[in-house]
Amino acid sequence: MKEIRELSEEELMRAILKDKEMGLPDNEIGKKYGVSYKYIEKIITRLKGVNVSSVNKRKKIKFLEPPNFNLEETSVWSFKQRGNWATHSGEYRGNFSPYIPRNIILRYSRPGEMVLDMFCGGGTTAIECKLLGRRCIASDINEKAIELARENLAFNFKPLQFPDSPFREIFEPELYVKDARDLSWIEDESIDLICTHPPYANIIQYTDNAEEDLSFLDIEEFLREMQKVAKESFRVLKPGRQCALLIGDTRRRKHVIPLGFLLIDVYLKAGFKLRELIIKRQHNCKTTGFWYDKSIRNNFLLLAHEYLPVFEKPIKEKRIGQVSNKKSSLNFFRAKITEKDIKQPLETTTVWIFPENKRNTLLSYNLIKRYASEDSYIKILIDKKLTFKKANLERLKRAPYQLIWIDSKACEEEIGFDENEYLDLMLKIVKEAMDILRDKGYLAIGTKDVRENGIIVPFAKLITEKLSEIKTLWLKEIVIITSNDEKQLDKAGYDRFNMSNINPFLKIVHSYLLIYEKVKNL
Repeated sequence: MKEIRELSEEELMRAILKDKEMGLPDNEIGKKYGVSYKYIEKIITRLKGVNVSSVNKRKKIKFLEPPNFNLEETSVWSFKQRGNWATHSGEYRGNFSPYIPRNIILRYSRPGEMVLDMFCGGGTTAIECKLLGRRCIASDINEKAIELARENLAFNFKPLQFPDSPFREIFEPELYVKDARDLSWIEDESIDLICTHPPYANIIQYTDNAEEDLSFLDIEEFLREMQKVAKESFRVLKPGRQCALLIGDTRRRKHVIPLGFLLIDVYLKAGFKLRELIIKRQHNCKTTGFWYDKSIRNNFLLLAHEYLPVFEKPIKEKRIGQVSNKKSSLNFFRAKITEKDIKQPLETTTVWIFPENKRNTLLSYNLIKRYASEDSYIKILIDKKLTFKKANLERLKRAPYQLIWIDSKACEEEIGFDENEYLDLMLKIVKEAMDILRDKGYLAIGTKDVRENGIIVPFAKLITEKLSEIKTLWLKEIVIITSNDEKQLDKAGYDRFNMSNINPFLKIVHSYLLIYEKVKNL
């Protein structure tokens, strides 16, 4: 038997595949052959034609529905278990939890309606459509992915297993090998709902062919190509109906690239409105031991959230960009914060969850301990109850500050001021604050999404766009702030085949903390 170092490239790949088939974990394979996780992923994709974590035969079905399922009713979705009913599994790299399409399908479609997923992958959305009595068109650029989806859909059940269903027919999804940028084979305004999960630019490669696969494209080119996807999505969707997709951010040089906000902008420019902006928590981020120490030492947070925007195709044209004609007064002032006797470790992920009665205290503690010291920061509060006069921070120029914290209390309720007025004020204060912020110091901005006339005004996204004109600010983190004290909403008695009694909008329970670093050159 050859030593590992004597194996050819082809022999090494076959040996790795054999160990995968025997169920050996990736970390053990990596140690055995001296290869990286990325290399193992590349080998599986090359030899199998699809990026899967398991190469074993498909699972045996134990149950067809998630136990004790409740429909999500807030803007933060958290699934500690990804879901393994029917043929669902996590073997397809980067696929989303089946709880996501189940919630989207139940909330935004009715039995017998047509759902489209143009990034089918292993068929998560298609499986849910089959189980929930929806018609489905699912496509993917990778024929091997469609083969896997077809295998996952090859299960039978009797409609009587769902006795409350008004339908006695099972709709088998239609599967196609197609490019998501070209949906010309689908008629205009023929789709009732789009529920899909595109690649996050080139973070994970889903095929071994870079020619047509969007997952090989860097961010700028990816966004250009996704403009075609958004345009086609708008064309095929019926007016008044929804398009939901999952997307996450990425990092470059220890700073955040807001891929989620950038892709949301692509869809808004295609003509969609933003009905919901859901935060989907990730639970695979370690917050202790090695990762905790590394997070503190290198001052970065583990990405622990993704975005699930739900877009809506307008029935008729509405004016974009104006929230309200009613103007409001805004102001800023300095507030000194002192936190004492807090005995708990710092947060190490991009999702900070605090008890409601300690939310402000723990937020201040984490922000100041990470990015400043007690005597090197100030807080500026934008409050719509006070009269705004020209921002003048001259009186605060005792010394450059390590942290300037701007908190947007104006966004805590439904807003009654002009969107552009608010953003211009934010830009004005930030520009003046830059004069008293140290080089390599931090600027933190607190804000939140607000609903106006049934449409989400995504202020965190809008602020990042507004501040992009300041070339000495570099976005370091996007932190999600939420509470673990949210009262359980009444979820009893909902009918999965008739959602007319469910609140049509989600309760917004999260806010944002945008953290920038002041640099000389990006």
